[in-house]
Amino acid sequence: MSTIQELEPKGVWKNFYSLTQIPRPSKKEEKIIAFTKEFCENLGLETIVDEVGNVIARKPATPGMEDRKGIILQAHLDMVPQQNEGTGHDFEKDPIETYVEDGWVKARGTTLGADNGIGAAAAMAVLEATDLEHGPIEALFTIDEETGMTGANG
Repeated sequence: MSTIQELEPKGVWKNFYSLTQIPRPSKKEEKIIAFTKEFCENLGLETIVDEVGNVIARKPATPGMEDRKGIILQAHLDMVPQQNEGTGHDFEKDPIETYVEDGWVKARGTTLGADNGIGAAAAMAVLEATDLEHGPIEALFTIDEETGMTGANG
């Protein structure tokens, strides 16, 4: 059995692991919003949190790529908080315990949160990458997709 931090691409799995450590059930995304905002700001990116709680980060084009079309990466931050009977997991304060078994990333006794944590982790990896030539990038991290589409509906 290995850990997700050992998987490739390392940047994606490092970020996904970080997301599993932050409680993020639908309608209770305050901690993950703050984490995502700080993550983007620490990269020096223009970052805002809109009126509903979506985090929007903008990464300028690399030098010489300013005339390229931009892209938008979008993922939602919340997850479905389901647990196996008798686990006692508190989705408002407990991290998700992850492990790798037979090539599959799993959670011990709870939902994994890969929908759409892995999408958010991939977007974060693109934002922090310094070895990619690219046009402008905007990342949109929406909230409450699982229960109300609040972020997508704005």
